[in-house]
Formats: sequence, C-alpha cells, structure tokens
Amino acid sequence: MKGMLGLSAAAAGAAWLVIATAAQGQMAPGQGPHDGGMPHGGPMQHGGMPEGHRPMGAPRSPGQDAFGAIAEVVRILEADPATDWSKVDLERLRQHLIDMNEVVLRASVSSRSVPSGLAMDVTGSGRTERAIRAMVVPHAAELDGMPAWTARTEPIPGGVRLTVVARDPADGKTAARIRGLGFAGLLVQGSHHGPHHLAMARGEMPASHQR
Repeated sequence: MKGMLGLSAAAAGAAWLVIATAAQGQMAPGQGPHDGGMPHGGPMQHGGMPEGHRPMGAPRSPGQDAFGAIAEVVRILEADPATDWSKVDLERLRQHLIDMNEVVLRASVSSRSVPSGLAMDVTGSGRTERAIRAMVVPHAAELDGMPAWTARTEPIPGGVRLTVVARDPADGKTAARIRGLGFAGLLVQGSHHGPHHLAMARGEMPASHQR
C-alpha cells in the first residue's frame, strides 16, 4: 500500500512538471513569472510592461546629438509651469545646433603660435561661413570675459580670425594651455552653452548672440 501511494505521488509530481513546462513554453522567449510572463500587480503599459519599467536592453541614447539636445530642452520647458508656449522657438534652437555642427565638423582651421597664445583662421563657404561668423564672434566675447586670457576676432575672407592670448604675457603656462586647447578646446570653454540654448528655445534673444 505504501509503495502504491509513493508511486501515485511520483506520478502526480511528474504530471505537474509536464503542465508547468508546457505553460512556460507558451511564454515569450526569455520570460518567466517575474520578467513579463505574468503581471506584477501594477498598471501595465503597451506590450505588457509594468508602468515605470524600461524594457531590458532598451537604448538610452537618442541616436543623434541635436535630437538629444532638443529633447532635453523640451523636457525642461514642459516641467516648468511658467513656460510661455506662445514665445517658445525650438526651430531657432535647431538652426543654432546646425550652425554648431557646421563650425565643429566642417570649418577649416589654420592655427599659428603668436606671443603668449594662438591665432586661428576659421574659414568655410556657404552655410559654414555664415555659421562661423554667427558663432565664433560672440564666443570670443565669452572667452574675453575669462580671467586667464583675452580674445578678439577680425573678419577674413571666408570667416574670422580668432586670437587668444594670456592676459599676463609672462604666463607661459596659460600660453601653453591655449595652444594645447586649440580652436576646438577653446570653443567649448565656459558654461554659457546650456543656458544659451534654453534661453533661445524660450524665445529670448541673448544680446551677445546673433542667432
């Protein structure tokens, strides 16, 4: 009698295992009771994902830097109840980001050492030339306001000449830093870029920028 009971229990266990295995086989590949095969008890999004959960392996990068910059500004605007949507100008921000792309990736830069610093001829044609004039001239004003160096621009055919030198002619360390940074490194100096983009998107017109 005990042997029969043991056999019946084993058979029941085997049957339960077959049923469970078949049920799991109907789940999506890689899913189990705790990763999408069964509800978690909270509100569900499309595709059966619990609200507030990112699908495993979903990319975080927007895939394009200008797209990401605009998306970040839009999130800030939407989170601010004081945003005046009648003044918001995201197209102006998009055009500015295009200018940034032209200057950073398409402009030609010819640099030479000058006493205590560096002179850079930044040139291009068409949209690139216009972007150089729109961006480099106001950025020189930002650079000139920094304590370590002075900066100035002058127009040249196809663009502008940017000259940056140490405020103290005897400051060899700053002169070496300027030359080491070069045009690209000097272009990213300062903390005005983010606030400038947000002000542009809000429809404000910073006096130090043409566009």
